[in-house]
Amino acid sequence: MSSKSGGRKKSQTGKLTIADNRKATFQYEIEDTFEAGIVLTGSEIKSIRQNKVNIKESYASAENGEIFLINCNIPRYQNSIDTNYNPRRNRKLLLNKKEINKLFAATQKKGMTIVPLSLYLKGSWIKLNIGVGKGKKIF
Repeated sequence: MSSKSGGRKKSQTGKLTIADNRKATFQYEIEDTFEAGIVLTGSEIKSIRQNKVNIKESYASAENGEIFLINCNIPRYQNSIDTNYNPRRNRKLLLNKKEINKLFAATQKKGMTIVPLSLYLKGSWIKLNIGVGKGKKIF
């Protein structure tokens, strides 16, 4: 028996989880979480809807008053005509100015980083749950 969602989990709040970063909670002590939108192209959205995304090795960085998602792998959509497609390009995160200032102040502290926790569909929008965390000492 196969499901149409292809391994996705729907929560009770109406969010359809596409990708989880379970290692983030083991490697980091998450202090605060934020919900952010992502600037994507049409072919990237179609690829994400087919569950072809990897956020496990990615992180976020604050640059020039903006937050960017770095090293997130979204493979090329098979029917796309993009010839110069880069699957690991930096993608801008959409946040309020207050949230950006909080994230920027948090990353200025020693050992703090912004880690993506999960990627999900909220209605027709693709959202990213990010957390500010301090790396745990792994022995």
